[in-house]
Amino acid sequence: MSERREHRPATPNGKRTAWRRPAPPAATPPAPSAETSPADPDLTSVIDSAVYRDGRRVASPTTLAETFRVLRETRGGMAWIGLHRPTEPELHSLAGEFDLHPLAVEDALEAHQRPKLERYGDTLFVVLRAARYLDAPEEVEFGELHVFLGPDFLITVRHGAAPDLSAVRRRMEDSPDLLSLGPEAVLYAILDAVVDGYAPVVAGVQNDMDEIETEVFRGDPEVSRRIYELSREMVEFQRATRPLVGMLHGLMAGFAKYGTDEELQRYLRDVADHVTHTSERVDGFRQALTEILTVNATLVSQQQNAEMRALAEAGFEQNEEIKKISAWAAILFAPTLVGTIYGMNFATMPELKWAAGYPFAILLMAAVCVSLYVIFKKRDWL
Repeated sequence: MSERREHRPATPNGKRTAWRRPAPPAATPPAPSAETSPADPDLTSVIDSAVYRDGRRVASPTTLAETFRVLRETRGGMAWIGLHRPTEPELHSLAGEFDLHPLAVEDALEAHQRPKLERYGDTLFVVLRAARYLDAPEEVEFGELHVFLGPDFLITVRHGAAPDLSAVRRRMEDSPDLLSLGPEAVLYAILDAVVDGYAPVVAGVQNDMDEIETEVFRGDPEVSRRIYELSREMVEFQRATRPLVGMLHGLMAGFAKYGTDEELQRYLRDVADHVTHTSERVDGFRQALTEILTVNATLVSQQQNAEMRALAEAGFEQNEEIKKISAWAAILFAPTLVGTIYGMNFATMPELKWAAGYPFAILLMAAVCVSLYVIFKKRDWL
């Protein structure tokens, strides 16, 4: 590897300056590339790499090795390297050049980290969870961003589509005075972009909440599943936003110690206000979803009770009809039985030649029918 850079001791503001060989005359820098996924991820994960001096781009290296060389040759320069899902050799190359802590490098490789801020000497390691709202499936997509910050470099490692760091880079390059404040200014711009990206998510979730409330009172059977899915997204959203409040307050607590520029202090305080507001909204969403789920469960229970009551009433009415049919069937069965017996026409049957046989049979059938009618009437079967 080419000659490593040697760093001077820390200055009173807590930062260190780097010694490098005198820089050659700066050439006209090529146009910056969009910070999106690389065209061929098998070749490199470098999305955009640039070296800045006094807030202006002086070089746009295409490889990490070239970036290291140009940074050594540029006095007072700053490297801003954007990576998307880098390979282990690439991160180890960066770690060897910029003295990155192995634990931070391991976190950046594995991803799936919680938002946090760690200091390793004069290097700051920040993990952020970006979010964006997808209109078509009505879902929240989360991305992960790792930021390494040193005295003269800033490295971003993205795992996911969000956030759009190309917009952050263009914004900073359009404000050279702000970019000239160094890597700390870029970090605050990234924080601002991540937090601003939460606003469309909050608006989309609020719209989903309104639709869910309508579906709950309309009795939509699929609303319970939608509430559950949105609740899970809000848990992830809360995990992304809640740690940021403490992280930003920690950065603000170090303003005096690290001599942070006043403009950057105002920048960070504004970002802290926004993330606090977003965190409160997310907490409110979770509470509202819990209440909506309770209301939906109550409405479903009431609907089930009403259906059970209707079934019970229908069963009762059916039983009443069955009792009436059974009573009339029993009443009609008595004369049918007598008539069937005497209709067999056997020659040796008794009472066939009895003169009072016919009136007796009629009276017998009538007496049985009346008796059964009275009995069933008393039992409310008729």
